Amino acid sequence: MKYKLGDFVRFVDEKMEGYVTTIIDDDMIGVTGEDDFEIPVLASKVTTVHGHKSTAVESQAFDEVKANTGDFDTRGIYLAVASDQRIASVVHFYLVNETSFQLLTALTTEKLYKFKGEYAGIIAPKSATKIFSAPLQDIQLWPVFNFQVVFYTTQNIAINQPLILKETFKAKDFSGTKTVVPLIKQQAWLIRLDEPELVLDAEKLKESFFKPAEEKREIEKPVHEIDLHIEKLRDDHQFLSSAEILNIQLTAFRKALDAAIVHKLPSITFIHGVGNGTLKNELHKIVGKHPHIQTFMDARKEKFGYGATKVLLK
Repeated sequence: MKYKLGDFVRFVDEKMEGYVTTIIDDDMIGVTGEDDFEIPVLASKVTTVHGHKSTAVESQAFDEVKANTGDFDTRGIYLAVASDQRIASVVHFYLVNETSFQLLTALTTEKLYKFKGEYAGIIAPKSATKIFSAPLQDIQLWPVFNFQVVFYTTQNIAINQPLILKETFKAKDFSGTKTVVPLIKQQAWLIRLDEPELVLDAEKLKESFFKPAEEKREIEKPVHEIDLHIEKLRDDHQFLSSAEILNIQLTAFRKALDAAIVHKLPSITFIHGVGNGTLKNELHKIVGKHPHIQTFMDARKEKFGYGATKVLLK
């Protein structure tokens, strides 16, 4: 099979063109055109469109990467899922490397106990590469994604442990707000693959074990609607920076969410406002991967507009 997912092709016998969105077998592929319909076609009946500008962001080989003499970033690996700029129903998956490591990356898909290598290559520091494409409307048919990432650098830096992940995507993963991803120069749903390191303070942890029972506070049951507007949380908000405000709002959000889980509430609504979408986007990233959350959605639009999110708990 000379074609791969994401290739832009033209039909030999018809005036049609589109992206390869399915590899059916060694002879058949699925091509999605501007009408958003996928057409099964013999691979021999299409040809690559020469000169078509690929949507992939090319990575660099080892010997092309210059040593970074500034701060060395050890974390920041994301999967960006972006709509095609010509065919809205097709989405492209980009592996985004915001670290200073070179990433030796492989993607293998799994469907009905059949495995298929989709991508293998080197992703340079501070770059992104397209690794997969698929029709968004067929999300329930998407395979399981198996990621393997190995970290490499010529600098005197302790390497991270290899990253091995298995991801199954659902519609709720793409119900949140898109964010601008500078490395691919467009908006996309952003999913973090390497979670930030959890730093534990051993002394504080030890103290918590031996804290007298009377000092332990009972977790208060939260109300069903939590207003995260900064003026509701702090009286001195006019003296706070944007970063400080966001941190305070996220802290209040996590505290209320944890309390709702502890008290086994069926749901809880967070009022975040519309604004520039930063707070809403951060909330959606957290609840989208939370093990105790069933799903989330915009709260009653007639009451909140688009300024609140309702979270359904398991």
